[in-house]
Amino acid sequence: MSPSELKRIVSDGLLSFPVTDFDQNGDFRPDTYASRLEWLAPYGASALFVAGGTGEFFSLGLDEYADVVRVGVQACSGKVPIIAGAGGATRNAIAYAQQAEKQGAQGVLLMPHYLTEASQDGIVRHVEQVCKSVSLGVIVYNRAQCQLDADHLEDLAQRCPNLVGFKDGLGNIELMVTIRRRLGDRFAYLGGLPTAEFYAAAYRALGVPVYSSAVFNFIPRTALQFYQAIVAGDTATQGRIMDEFFIPYARIRNRCKGYAVSIIKAGARLVGRDAGPVRAPLTDLTPQDCADLAVLIEKAGSQK
Repeated sequence: MSPSELKRIVSDGLLSFPVTDFDQNGDFRPDTYASRLEWLAPYGASALFVAGGTGEFFSLGLDEYADVVRVGVQACSGKVPIIAGAGGATRNAIAYAQQAEKQGAQGVLLMPHYLTEASQDGIVRHVEQVCKSVSLGVIVYNRAQCQLDADHLEDLAQRCPNLVGFKDGLGNIELMVTIRRRLGDRFAYLGGLPTAEFYAAAYRALGVPVYSSAVFNFIPRTALQFYQAIVAGDTATQGRIMDEFFIPYARIRNRCKGYAVSIIKAGARLVGRDAGPVRAPLTDLTPQDCADLAVLIEKAGSQK
């Protein structure tokens, strides 16, 4: 898939990050992971991000990362494009991106370099080196330590033809408006804040019509229904689902740091798609938190 094709695909529709399956020892479980992707693929997401944030990329070694991407590509071949996460220190990010290309991924989501703070020029060098290491289209995830301003993003747009997407995880409206006005249609723009449904209507008004839904992992029908309501401007349906599911869901998510990932695995387990435990340093939901989530899922109705 060419970078321009990737840009076209992620410019419309709903995206999602599948969780990564682990057994009770914390080892990658390829058979159930393949089944998970085969289950999710027909629901109609425009693309799936494997080994992303919700997929616990930050805990994957390079060898098992290669297995995750390979299984994802094979399971979804001819059904839905696979975009692989990459990140960390520049040379590590390059190694992950090149492995994603080797395993047949259709694109790369470049996540933050994590702990070390860096200047704008340093972040530009980091992104540029990763982009130039592959022929795949790259989407940069603007969050945490990777925060690009409009001037430096414009510089990257000129240096890196295969940088085709900008995913915002900051929620800085002034910055997002400035970037959108400055860069126009040079990029596909994606919403990437945790539980992106809270921001979907506002971001669509800013010219950012696409977002990734984590809850697609366990309530795909509801996730799609909400997305369709956003597209149609159906505020009644948006409000109902927000009141019945997303607002109480966020209360559970906010009870513990790291629950933004853990709660997705808990939801998958509750609907019969157990992906195993999260890896340290994350912690699984408590029994009470799981029980509270189960009530919300039951209200959302069958997803089969």
